Amino acid sequence: MKLNKLPKTTAKSKKRVGRGYGSGKGGHTVGRGQKGQKSRSKVGLLFEGTKMRKSLIRRLPMRRGKLKFKTFKTKPVILNVKYLNMLPDGTKVNLETLIKNGLVTKEALQIGVKILGDGALEKKLTVSLPVSKGARRKIEKAGGKVVAVKKVKKVEKTAPSKPVVKKTAKKATIKVGKTAKTRAKKTAKKSKAKK
Repeated sequence: MKLNKLPKTTAKSKKRVGRGYGSGKGGHTVGRGQKGQKSRSKVGLLFEGTKMRKSLIRRLPMRRGKLKFKTFKTKPVILNVKYLNMLPDGTKVNLETLIKNGLVTKEALQIGVKILGDGALEKKLTVSLPVSKGARRKIEKAGGKVVAVKKVKKVEKTAPSKPVVKKTAKKATIKVGKTAKTRAKKTAKKSKAKK
C-alpha cells in the first residue's frame, strides 16, 4: 500500500463546531458571529420576533370549546338506496357484499357505511348496516328487512383486588391511655419531690 495509490475520498467529514483551533471551526466565536440570539441558541422554525404574540399559531383560525376536535372524527361512507338496485334479489347487504360488487372501496371496512333514502328501491334485500329512517321505510316497502347490528363492548380485564384489612381503633385508644397514665405518674412524682 503506497500513499500515491490510495483511493480518493470525495466526501468530506463535517466540521465539528467548537472543538478547538485545530478543527478549523474552533476558537472564540466558533463561526457564529459575535453576540445575539443566533450565537447563543438555535432559533425555531415558527419564531417570528416574539414567542407567541405574532406567531403563526396565533394567526391560524381555531375552533374553540367542546367540539374543537370534531373534524378529526371519521364519518361513514354514504350510500343511497338507489344504488342497491344493482344487487340481485334476496341478497344480504353487508360490507363484504358491497365491496365485492364494487359499490364501495375497501376503506369502508375501517370507516363503515350508512345507507340513506335517496331514490327508489325495487329489490327485496336484507340489510345489516346502519340505515336512516327514510331508507328503512323504502327497504321495508320493497319487501326487504333491516337487521340491527349489535355493537360489542370491549370489557377491560381488571386485576383481582386485595381484601382491605380495617385497622381497629382499640389499640390506638389503649396506647393513648398508657401515655396519659405515664404522664400522670411523672407529674405526680415531680410534685412530691418539690414538696
